Amino acid sequence: MSDSLLCFHCHQPVPRGLDLKVEILDRMEPMCCYGCQAVAQTIVDQGLVNFYKFRQLDETSALPLIPDELSTSDLQLNAYDEPDIQKEFVQSEQGQLETTLAVEGMTCAACAWLIERQVRTLEGVSKVVVHASTDRVHVRWDPEQQKLSEILRAIHQVGYKALPFQHADLEESYTKQRRSYIMRLGVAGVASMQTMMVAFGLYYDDIDDAHRLYFWWLSLLFTAPVIVYSCQPFFANAWRALRARTLNMDVPVSLAMIFAFVASFYATLTDTGEIYYECVTMFAFFLLSGRYLELLARQRAITHAANLMKLIPAIAERKVEEDWERIIVRELAVGDIIRVQPGDTIPVDGELVNATGWCNEAQLTGESRPIAKYAGDLVYAGSINQDSPMEIAVTATHQNTLLAKIIHMQDHALGQKPRIVRMADHLSKYFVLGTLIVASFTYAAWMFVDPDRAFWVVLAVLVATCPCALSLAAPTAMSGAVSRLNQHGILLKQSDVVEKLPLIRTVCVDKTGTLTEGHFRIGDSWYEATEDRDFINSVAASIESYSEHPISRPFKRLAPSQNVSAVENTTGAGLTAQINDTNYRIGSLSFIQAWHPNFSSPLRDANVYLATKERVLAAWCVNDALRKDTHETIQWLQGRDFEVVMLTGDLESRAHELAQTVGINRVHAELSPQDKLAVLAQIQSQGAVLMIGDGINDGPVLAQADASVTFASGADLAQSGSDVVILNGELAGVRQLFATSSSARRIIRQNFTWALGYNALILPLAVTGYVGPLLAMLGMSMSSLIVMTNSLRLARKKG
Repeated sequence: MSDSLLCFHCHQPVPRGLDLKVEILDRMEPMCCYGCQAVAQTIVDQGLVNFYKFRQLDETSALPLIPDELSTSDLQLNAYDEPDIQKEFVQSEQGQLETTLAVEGMTCAACAWLIERQVRTLEGVSKVVVHASTDRVHVRWDPEQQKLSEILRAIHQVGYKALPFQHADLEESYTKQRRSYIMRLGVAGVASMQTMMVAFGLYYDDIDDAHRLYFWWLSLLFTAPVIVYSCQPFFANAWRALRARTLNMDVPVSLAMIFAFVASFYATLTDTGEIYYECVTMFAFFLLSGRYLELLARQRAITHAANLMKLIPAIAERKVEEDWERIIVRELAVGDIIRVQPGDTIPVDGELVNATGWCNEAQLTGESRPIAKYAGDLVYAGSINQDSPMEIAVTATHQNTLLAKIIHMQDHALGQKPRIVRMADHLSKYFVLGTLIVASFTYAAWMFVDPDRAFWVVLAVLVATCPCALSLAAPTAMSGAVSRLNQHGILLKQSDVVEKLPLIRTVCVDKTGTLTEGHFRIGDSWYEATEDRDFINSVAASIESYSEHPISRPFKRLAPSQNVSAVENTTGAGLTAQINDTNYRIGSLSFIQAWHPNFSSPLRDANVYLATKERVLAAWCVNDALRKDTHETIQWLQGRDFEVVMLTGDLESRAHELAQTVGINRVHAELSPQDKLAVLAQIQSQGAVLMIGDGINDGPVLAQADASVTFASGADLAQSGSDVVILNGELAGVRQLFATSSSARRIIRQNFTWALGYNALILPLAVTGYVGPLLAMLGMSMSSLIVMTNSLRLARKKG
């Protein structure tokens, strides 16, 4: 590939041998992929070639790829139906497509409800989950019945802009939002300072009418930009809610600000009555401050893993016959062989081709020590090659890598609504309705008591009882909890677990791969005297290559493999297979005794056996090292009155030996997966249970437990039914999980207590006229800020 040949559209290198061109400005320009070709052709067809004439090319990283004229047009949306473009952000599963969309303009649960209702009515859409906390929508649809472009149009129709979410755009999107809030905050802040200074002057009784009117007009001059510019997000969200015949917290906020401004403006024009321009500007300033803090909390929660995507290199070296070529990473396919130089980041998931290698997976798991890898071991996108050049056979690209799955699971957890969040959303909606009803009755009552004060009392009621703090109480705390756990290498798949953990008093643990590291080695062995050991080792290696259990890994390196057929995996027991017309079994003692009932183990601690139907061929003691933090974690749990129970399929002797080492008193050994389910159900009858397992053979019990935890080791991360995944492989993560869950529950309760208590106190004072609009505004704003800052405490990383 020539280093000087760059894609005319995106300015990325054009892969060698790829001849894609588009005629632009009477010249055939090169393209690096079919996606760029499709977008460039759309730009030309729409007569927008001036886009290429005038765009800035100084910084490739900030290169605009789509003209503003096409940003939301029908033709640009149609481009997202192209398969070559969709492969960048669409996943396929069981004949259906799914993707995540980035939505601009969402601010609360009412926005999420509106978008969800709109998309769910489309034919062919089987699932839609709106993540109000992350401004994203996860949607699944049947491509035979629906197009992605139609889903995007449906969201546009209700007033929101939606486009496929790209991790590379995340920082730019948040930078844009932060800049917008800062500018609106700046306008409101300057205006509030000026109007308050004017208001102090108006408090003096000896001011003459001419100066008073002059100060009124001066206040109007400072307040007008706040209404027109700073308050625009509140008005837009309130209008969307009213159009959808629903209510959100921006409705009373917008009514209060509009009423206060209009009444003050009327008073200024007629030179009668009172003005509250300082209330409008300060109200806007404090509300925007709360929204800005909320934005920062959301950003912190979701960008920790997403930022890792920026570490993925854009170019990779791919093997072509006996040579190497440089190619854009997004063009790699499963089966390609790539080379990664020492110190470089691995761009895709794959299997190591070299005999050995060392990877630093700190960016994925938080584990700073390099991890030894052997031929056939999985390596992951985002890891760094620490040793000699590494050759990798690609197994997953794009949205199918482990890193992409981690980010997807994180988004899914943030998008879920635990029961307490759903309750808050439901309560705030009715609270808004109640506020409007109370305000109406208050106005009617004051028209009889004191008509001159009726309007300002109602305004104080609307401002004071705005449920901003109530609606923020749970979501902000959940975002903070997710952020803290992410910093400790703990990934929530089900956010409900934060509510469940404080109620749990029993912890069930698996042994292999949970209390132990899952890094097995073969110790003692026994072979049937008449058989060739090399042949037996080859048979064992061949059959175990079809197993995903960690105990199979040392066998895969035992000897060269043979052709195997008719492989059958019996979960929790072993494998049956056929080699050269001979049937073999490899697995536990009870699995082998199904063929040889009278066989007894020649080795005391043997846990893997190989047999044909005629005789038993070999037995091995496969040992596993204890995790360095197992004993400390078990002591920590027991010291807090948790009962720890071991559920394992291992031998009774080995299980009790390890249990005695770490201090576990209750052990259930030699259990099949069905036995584990039965024992777990019995324990659950006495109370809620947390199950900790390795995520491979423990799938059924992980799914049945009230809450479950597993460890990340590639394939099991994607298929595990657990609620929590510990990415760094440390059992001590369970301690952090319990601590964070308790903190989150406590802070949510504090937030609700404060929000409900404040509203219960302020409402009668506002209705009876003891609290004016200015004090009401200050009280409401401070209430929201207190809830936000209290929740932000959760996001701080603690040991």
